[in-house]
Amino acid sequence: MYLKKVDGPRAVTLPDGTILTRADLPPKETRRWVASRKAIIVHAVTHGLIGRSEVLERYGLSEEEFDIWAEAVKKHGIAGLKVTAIQKYRQL
Repeated sequence: MYLKKVDGPRAVTLPDGTILTRADLPPKETRRWVASRKAIIVHAVTHGLIGRSEVLERYGLSEEEFDIWAEAVKKHGIAGLKVTAIQKYRQL
């Protein structure tokens, strides 16, 4: 079996005990960002699986967009990443 050389860890354990690996990351071609995919990216960066700059480059995200996702997860959890929830929470 051949493993591609990568910088950093191949897997991290999240606070809830689940393991997040590089294989769990969405494909580079992802254009439709649902809440679960956004959450995986935010958790991967937060827990050191992949670097922030690598995520921004790999998925074509802006710093502002990623910061909004990270703040939503921090304040409201994964539910805060849903489009309808974003509209609701911005009104508060």
